[in-house]
Amino acid sequence: MGATSLRGRRIAITGAGRGIGLATAKALYRRGATIVIGDLDNESAIAAAGVVGPGTEAYPVDVSDYESFATFHKEATAHAPLDVLINNAGIMPIGRFLEQPADRHRRAVEINVVGCINGMHLALPAMVERASGHIINIASSAGKTPVPGGLTYCATKAAVIALTETARVEYAGTGVEFTCVMPSFTNTELIAGTAGLKFIPTAQPDDVAEAIVAAVTRPTADVFVPRIIGPILRSQPLIGRRLRDVVNQRLGAYRTFLDFDPAARAAYQHRIDES
Repeated sequence: MGATSLRGRRIAITGAGRGIGLATAKALYRRGATIVIGDLDNESAIAAAGVVGPGTEAYPVDVSDYESFATFHKEATAHAPLDVLINNAGIMPIGRFLEQPADRHRRAVEINVVGCINGMHLALPAMVERASGHIINIASSAGKTPVPGGLTYCATKAAVIALTETARVEYAGTGVEFTCVMPSFTNTELIAGTAGLKFIPTAQPDDVAEAIVAAVTRPTADVFVPRIIGPILRSQPLIGRRLRDVVNQRLGAYRTFLDFDPAARAAYQHRIDES
């Protein structure tokens, strides 16, 4: 049986100039969807649209700014309503909490959390009115477990997990679907300079993209990449903090955001500080 076609579906993806967002745009386009790319870096958005394929649209958007997101949403829905909004834009500051400036923590909250809230607030009214639509929020496995050196990042992704699940319950029966995607370490610039986890393979952007495509074609509430992360995270609240800490230490999760190469991470860090 061939892959499910998404022809006629209009899908907007924020932060799609690179990484998971771009990989997802390409994967959905291959299934026939019309893609609208949003990115803070408009040049990256335009370049990504050229890579994805003819008919792909690209617009600038600062997801943390409601008016900017509203403009993006208006452009994205100018020709047809959105079937799916993928809130993918996010940043990952790492390092010891007190050694990072307060503005960096604030910006992570604005982009990672407020960005999702803005997108949902703008896209939901039309979806609820049509009794059809799908919101996909990209969180992280870090939102389910403590990762020293990622204090603010973990907090923002925990917030995304909570808001997605709460929206799913609040809007049950409206015809709108909600999906939370929780990748583990993924080979993008976000993990530059880090060593990753032991015993758990680092995911590739295409792996996450294919999981998102599967969620679009057959909506599900939670998506973990790789899949083994799901059972691990679900079991942790049951085994208690002491055993959880032992397991996470063995995996290297408690050092990977502390023992990283600052030089290898410098370019990414500069970009997010300037965002």
